[in-house]
Amino acid sequence: MPSERIEFEGGDGQSLAARLDRPAREARAVALFAHCFTCTKDIFAAKRIAAALAERDIAVLRFDFTGLGSSEGEFANTNFSSNVDDLVAAADYLRATLAAPKILIGHSLGGAAVLAAAERIAEATAVATIGAPADPAHVRHLFADAAGAIASEGEAEVQLAGRTFRIKNQFLEDIEGQRLEARIKTLGKALMVMHSPLDQTVGIDNAARIFQAAKHPKSFVSLDDADHLLTRRVDAEYAAEVIAAWASRFLPQAEQEKAPETEDGEVLVRESGEGRFTQQIHAGPHRLTADEPPAVGGDNRGPTPYGLLLAGLGACTSMTLRLYAQRKRWPLERVTVRLKHDKIHAEDCSSCETREGRIDTIAREVTMEGPLDPDQRRRLLEIADKCPVHRTLHSEVVIETKEAG
Repeated sequence: MPSERIEFEGGDGQSLAARLDRPAREARAVALFAHCFTCTKDIFAAKRIAAALAERDIAVLRFDFTGLGSSEGEFANTNFSSNVDDLVAAADYLRATLAAPKILIGHSLGGAAVLAAAERIAEATAVATIGAPADPAHVRHLFADAAGAIASEGEAEVQLAGRTFRIKNQFLEDIEGQRLEARIKTLGKALMVMHSPLDQTVGIDNAARIFQAAKHPKSFVSLDDADHLLTRRVDAEYAAEVIAAWASRFLPQAEQEKAPETEDGEVLVRESGEGRFTQQIHAGPHRLTADEPPAVGGDNRGPTPYGLLLAGLGACTSMTLRLYAQRKRWPLERVTVRLKHDKIHAEDCSSCETREGRIDTIAREVTMEGPLDPDQRRRLLEIADKCPVHRTLHSEVVIETKEAG
């Protein structure tokens, strides 16, 4: 999906660096993402969530708060209120250049920030938080050791996530003055709270407080054993898929292209318009996708053509064994077929008639579960070669091609 580098003016006039992740087709909605405290727009969780939403035709703006990442300004001069102002400024930018955000997503303190900013972004219809504190003052424990120095000197340097940040007393005063739960009660938007019960940075009790303060429609999703930053790819991808599916419920439905009519036994394949190779496949009431991997210029949205060919052979093999075992009343419990396509030099194939050039080979491995005796297993392997697709691949096939009239 295209990701565009942009800049816009933040709440206090500083230039903020951002990424706008666009879908391949026209966006049906826009989302605004707020990253965690001292993180940047480029953490894996932010990028994966943006990509998942873009795949569902939702554009996403993710940006660095003032003083972080590639944005201008001094972090020491920022606070929770200035982060909220930056979010509102981002929404204003989107409203003026693309469309006002319908979805607000916030990670950690960014989650608290989108809850606070939501009342100032009227067009937003859905808010999702990930590992968010119910009270912005929760972050003060991160620099508890420097609290005395901050109080006496007005500021101090603290270590956060392996980096040095200067925290001023105004930051502490600002978070102490926030009353987030009162804002959540009057949110007036759909809310999804995502949190890991094993979060060691922001405890799960924060999710309970946010959820209890909110009015319906609201949802809670457990992130199981994920860490606070969703550093494991599988956790970030899970959060991304859930948010993308949930958010779609609160957006205008995209106009679905009418499925083409096909006759019995007919398959229709056409370009989807969503990439260089992506294809839509219609087989009766069923819709599939084919593509190529990124290594050859595709977007990996579906199996390759050869992958679909192997799938057809594998499915036919398994079905044939099932029918035969049922007819014989043999104790076949489950069939698994593993296949792989390759091209080899003809001279390396001792059983092939072709002696020059390269030939296609398909390696097929069949696993048969159940208390079958050796003779039954041997016979079933013989039957595998008699499945209709197998026989088609071994017979003379005539393909007639003409231009549609």
